[in-house]
Amino acid sequence: MNKAMPAKQRGLGFSGFIFGAVILVLAITTGLKLIPAYMQDAKIGNLFTVIANDPEMQKASPRDIRMSFSKRATIDSITAVNVEDIEIASNGGRLVLSASYAIKVPLVGNISLYLEFNPTSAK
Repeated sequence: MNKAMPAKQRGLGFSGFIFGAVILVLAITTGLKLIPAYMQDAKIGNLFTVIANDPEMQKASPRDIRMSFSKRATIDSITAVNVEDIEIASNGGRLVLSASYAIKVPLVGNISLYLEFNPTSAK
């Protein structure tokens, strides 16, 4: 009579489950707080590209280019970049717009993330 020994149980314990759930919730919460900053950066980059590719803006004055950005930024609710922050250059006869800005995203209490963005129309 050979009685087989029962196999040792394997799997995730309660404490491991709680630890994993806490890490997952923190990662999701952080991601959800960062999404608006990255979406606004994408909108700014798209605006720069649209303005730089607009045939009317190729020979426009910097004031007109900034005015065009201001109007479009108002429509898209862009608040991270002001018209004074935009750098206007010409690269081989092609209009290039760029800006550098930072956003501080509060996480919990006095913990914040500092994000720096550099959107440009040159791609």
